[in-house]
Amino acid sequence: MQDSQEYKTKKAFFEKIITLYGRNVVVEMLQDTSIEIHKLHMANSNKPDGAIKKILRLAKERNIKITHHDKNALSRISKNAKQDQGVAVDIVSKTYLNAAELIKKESYRLIALDGIQNPQNLGMIIRSCAAGNVDGIILPKKSSAKISPLVVKASAGTLFKLPIYFCNTLDEILPKLNNAKIYALSSHANESIYNVKESQKSIYVLGNESEGISKEVEALCNDAISIPMNRDVESLNVAVTAALIAFMRA
Repeated sequence: MQDSQEYKTKKAFFEKIITLYGRNVVVEMLQDTSIEIHKLHMANSNKPDGAIKKILRLAKERNIKITHHDKNALSRISKNAKQDQGVAVDIVSKTYLNAAELIKKESYRLIALDGIQNPQNLGMIIRSCAAGNVDGIILPKKSSAKISPLVVKASAGTLFKLPIYFCNTLDEILPKLNNAKIYALSSHANESIYNVKESQKSIYVLGNESEGISKEVEALCNDAISIPMNRDVESLNVAVTAALIAFMRA
């Protein structure tokens, strides 16, 4: 029983780990003392140049554990050998949460992302939601952009300001969110986003940049809504759509 509890605790801890890579991003993370660092990963092949010296100094100042790896091992950690520049950092994100926690919540206003692939779009969506009237983002692990340096850059320092609820797929978690009103954003819908009467639990689903919302997820939505368009414009960028939803309620 104790071993089972220890496993669950350990699993819950590592679920909150986000691994980022690249020298500039690692320096940025180390400089922000509000961000909890679990571990710093360094390639043995790194030359002691200015950036590496700065990273090592910052890690020492914060008493952060450093693990050295050969280049192949580091690439397995960063999952991006071409751009990791020999460094990666494990961040313990207090705002990266299991979507199952939503089951216990009595009210929320969320944006759920179905197949968003572009990391810049994801970063801008996070920024708009953090600034607007949204309680969090549901981000599936499968078929979605991962939290990466490009997402960090596009979010402009807002990545850790808003809860991001992770799940494997939306069609796995959405049926478990009882009493939630789920809206599918679609350019073909007749109902306007400005006519929506929100419930205590409201979720707006935004689909893939080119294909929109998947049929599996669309089947789980209660209503389809659209943004009224002028001058025969067909659609907006998904990040712009997210911004409109985030600010459509005062």
